Amino acid sequence: MPIDPYILLLLGTVGLAALLPARGAASDVASGASTAAIAFLFFLYGARLSTREALDGLKHWRLHVTVLACTFVVFPLLGLAARGLVPVLLTHPLYQGLLFLTLVPSTIQSSIAFTSMARGNVPAAICAGSFSSLVGIVLTPLLAAAVLGSSAGGFSADSVVEIVLQLLVPFVAGQLLRRWIGGFVARHKKVLGLVDRGSILLVVYTAFSEGMVQGIWHQVSPARLAGLMAVEVVLLAVMLALTWYGAKALRFNREDRIAIQFAGSKKSLASGLPMASVLFGAHASLAVLPLMLFHQMQLMVCAVIAKRRAQDADIDTDTDTDTDADAAEAVTASAPPEASRTAVGTGTRSC
Repeated sequence: MPIDPYILLLLGTVGLAALLPARGAASDVASGASTAAIAFLFFLYGARLSTREALDGLKHWRLHVTVLACTFVVFPLLGLAARGLVPVLLTHPLYQGLLFLTLVPSTIQSSIAFTSMARGNVPAAICAGSFSSLVGIVLTPLLAAAVLGSSAGGFSADSVVEIVLQLLVPFVAGQLLRRWIGGFVARHKKVLGLVDRGSILLVVYTAFSEGMVQGIWHQVSPARLAGLMAVEVVLLAVMLALTWYGAKALRFNREDRIAIQFAGSKKSLASGLPMASVLFGAHASLAVLPLMLFHQMQLMVCAVIAKRRAQDADIDTDTDTDTDADAAEAVTASAPPEASRTAVGTGTRSC
C-alpha cells in the first residue's frame, strides 16, 4: 500500500520537535494551542453526533457492551500479561507506555471510516466510538491509577477534573449547540478531519519537544524500539482476531461484527495524547510513543482489512444474484410450456 501522507506528517512533526523543540515561552504557547485544539475537536464531535442517533444506538446495547469490554477489559488484561516481557523485550518505561495504550478509549473517526468502507453497521460504529470516548474520559484515569500506580505521576482527582474539562465539557457544549451548528458541521466534514489531524500534530509536537528538552530519548535504543513494535504487532493481531471471531461466537451478524472489529480493536490518539500529558507530565513523550506506533499500525492494517471485507461483500452480492437467476431459470425450465411463455411475457412487460 502507498504510505499515508498523514504518517509522513507525523514523522515530520517528530523530526521538527527533535531539531527545533519548543522551549520556554514557546513551549507554553504550543501547550496552550494543543489543549485548545483538542477541546475544539471534541466540541465538533459533540456537534456532529445526533442525540436521536445516540439514543437509538443505546438500543443495540449488546454491541456497545462488547466494544466496551474489548476496549477496557480485554485490552488491559493483555497489557498486564505483557509484564513478563520486561526486561527481555521492553524496558520498564516502554512497558508503562504500552500498558497506558491498552487503557485508552477507542477511536471515533477511523472506526466510522473503516466500518463504512467495509459495509458494516455505520450507526453502531458512530455510537460505539462516541460512547467509548465518553466513558474513557473518566475510566481511563481510574484504570491508570489502578494498574500504573505511582508511574502515572500526574494522577490525582485534579487530573480527572482537568481531563473532563478538556474533553467532556467541550463535547457536551457541542451537543447543546448542535441545534444551531450541527448542519454546518455535517456539511463540512473535511473541517472535522483537518481539526482532528491538526490537533494531533500539535500535541505530538508538544509532547516530543518536552522529551527532547528533558533528554529522555537516550533511553530508547533501536533494539528496544524494534521489540516494542513486535509486541504491538502481536497485540493488534490478537485483538483483531478476538473481535471478529468473538463477535461471531456471540452471534452478531456480519455488519455488526465489522463495527465491533473496527471499534473494539483500535485506540484513540486524540484522546490518549492529552490524557498522557496530564497523567505523566514531563515523561508524557516516552509514555505516548507506544500509542503513536500502535495508532499508525492499526490504520494501515485496518485499511487493508476494510478493503477485503468490502470485496467479500461484493462477492456475496454477486453470488446471491447468480443464485436468484439460477433459481428463476430452474423454475422456468421445469414449468409447462404455457407457464414458461407466461413468465417470459410477464418479465418482458416488467422491463
